[in-house]
Amino acid sequence: MAEDKPLAMVNGRAITEADLAFADSEIGSDFGSLPAETKRRYLVEFLIETNLFASAAEADKLATGADFDKRVAYMRQRAARQAYFDAKVKGAVSESAAKGFYDDQVKMMKTEEEVQARHILVGSEEQAKDIADKLAKGGDFAALAKENSVDAGSKEEGGMLGFFAKGQMVPQFEQAAFALQKGEISKPVQSQFGWHVIKVEDKRQKPPPSFDQVKDQILGSLMKSHAQTVLSDLRKAAKIEYVDEAMKKQVEEEAKKQAEVEAQMKAQIEKMEADKKK
Repeated sequence: MAEDKPLAMVNGRAITEADLAFADSEIGSDFGSLPAETKRRYLVEFLIETNLFASAAEADKLATGADFDKRVAYMRQRAARQAYFDAKVKGAVSESAAKGFYDDQVKMMKTEEEVQARHILVGSEEQAKDIADKLAKGGDFAALAKENSVDAGSKEEGGMLGFFAKGQMVPQFEQAAFALQKGEISKPVQSQFGWHVIKVEDKRQKPPPSFDQVKDQILGSLMKSHAQTVLSDLRKAAKIEYVDEAMKKQVEEEAKKQAEVEAQMKAQIEKMEADKKK
């Protein structure tokens, strides 16, 4: 079976794909967005170190006794928790559900305009006017940008800034750029950085992120929401008692605050619904 395939050996003991899967469920999220192969390697190293520490503990007779048995009982609970989580939470959130959520959100997204612009940034109004005159007479915008612009980040690209939406540029620049039509060139525009001459190359409606770009984020959000529902149901069905008095008081205070927040939200919703009926 594939899950029994050895990935490494430690003193004759195999580390398998199944071991890797367990390690991933335990600490995989700690590695963030590392490439898949790098993450696999780190997980294997973690398992190798675990094997080495475990073998050393066995050799030193540290894997016996009442304290060790308590640790084993605790780890068994952790393992049972993870098994339940994998089956009832992870297993209940599918990629198709995430795609459905994505499609619904995309339908509700407001369209946002973006412009693709070039600019030439100079230090004085006179120089900006001179460049604008050259452009009016047929000068090449990209060539003039390379020759004159003091914006090191764009001059070698012919002044190209790419696509941007409102709120990404300083107000004076943004106002001028969004007022232009495709192919138009602005009069000199002053901002805190100097004097700009702007050309709009294109306009478009900002595309939403693709499903693949946000899939993991959506799956994580849906999983978290479902986990909270499952846990809430389990807590309601259980008898939970806080014996420590200080902790008991803290829990009661938190529950009171939560109840107040929920009551306020309910009152606001009822008021909104009443206002709609007027």
